[in-house]
Amino acid sequence: MTLPGHDQSTYRLRMEWGPTGAEAVPADYAVVVDVLSFTTTLTVALERGIEVFPFRWKDSRAAEHAMRHGATLAVGRFEALSRGDARHVSLSPAGLAEVEGVERLVLPSPNGSTIAFSLAESGAQVVGACLRNAGAVARWLAPKVADGASVVVVPAGERWYDDTLRPAAEDLWGAGAVLTALDQEAEAGASPEARMAMAAWQAAVLPHDLLLCAGGRELTEVGFVADVEIAAKHDVSEVVPELVGESFRDAAAAPPPPGARLRRIGD
Repeated sequence: MTLPGHDQSTYRLRMEWGPTGAEAVPADYAVVVDVLSFTTTLTVALERGIEVFPFRWKDSRAAEHAMRHGATLAVGRFEALSRGDARHVSLSPAGLAEVEGVERLVLPSPNGSTIAFSLAESGAQVVGACLRNAGAVARWLAPKVADGASVVVVPAGERWYDDTLRPAAEDLWGAGAVLTALDQEAEAGASPEARMAMAAWQAAVLPHDLLLCAGGRELTEVGFVADVEIAAKHDVSEVVPELVGESFRDAAAAPPPPGARLRRIGD
């Protein structure tokens, strides 16, 4: 439900937090941002040519979903460590950067996946962004915005122990990075909420701030500093993760030549 005055509809560039915010601010295009680590992991996977199937639940249904799509199931960071088996693909961006031989990946992420599918169900075309590909996403969106399309950028945030939204600094920076680049490319009107994210991004100092913010410290203190360092790299990737049906694919990749046979599951 959208409350009066909250839909930011007088602006083409919009920003709102989390799953509820995603429902409150409709737009033609929606950008999900979860820097630590759903959209960073997603971007790293697409950089390696892996098609990603996001999934809302981290339970037995995820394994069934992976089997149905002929995909590898990514496990949690700590689960991969406890198994001590390098063959297990984890949600760690650093671990995924070393993976070989994976073509399809199911990525369980209750927060990021729920937001992505909720946005898609609202009719928006959904893409994923992080610091690594903020500029690439902005360049992909710019001609669409120039033609009159609206964009909402949704920083996912995290959850407190009582399951309420915890706005996360890193996601605000990621949203601001996309919006700043998009505003420069398309010179579109940005809402005050969007301009707040842009100002936060312009004040950020990387990688220092990402390593020392709450989310960065949480990962660093349990041994995942490499994940934070990978997430802190700005504009090093040209992939644009676009949600097409049940999976994310690189919208920036060259389309197959006319008449090319698409590879199907089971081929």
